[in-house]
Amino acid sequence: MVTIVESLGAKKRSGATVNAYLLLRKGETVLLSLRKNTGYFDGCYGLISGHVEDEEPASIAMIREAKEEANLIIRPESLKVVHLMHRKTNRFNIDIFFECASWAGEFTNLEPDKCIELNFFSLESPPNNLIPYIGQALRAVLHEVVYSEEGWAL
Repeated sequence: MVTIVESLGAKKRSGATVNAYLLLRKGETVLLSLRKNTGYFDGCYGLISGHVEDEEPASIAMIREAKEEANLIIRPESLKVVHLMHRKTNRFNIDIFFECASWAGEFTNLEPDKCIELNFFSLESPPNNLIPYIGQALRAVLHEVVYSEEGWAL
């Protein structure tokens, strides 16, 4: 286990993966995606999301993923960062959670090979089969907590 003092002296760069997540809001509900055939939390609900590509701003990645996964047209000024998570798994992750309450187009599941359904659920009482760190992020957003960490044993 690394102590706080030892981690303060760390010199190695993290090489983190940056991920963008969409909290598409309709009133007090949020759009969730039921995953399948991905090898990662299949059978669990998550958010529209994806990796930020090299040379791509996170907001543009979020807009791209929303269009690719759900046929949503989102303008950059409609996105608001509501949570940031520094998460450790088998790699280091910086997860940026964007909220959006204004978009064009009807949401459509454009990835039926990876997603069983897209549906709105209460932000306060999402389904039990929610990806755990997504649940943590939704609770943080609900309580206006801007930053959290997951997977670190300090």
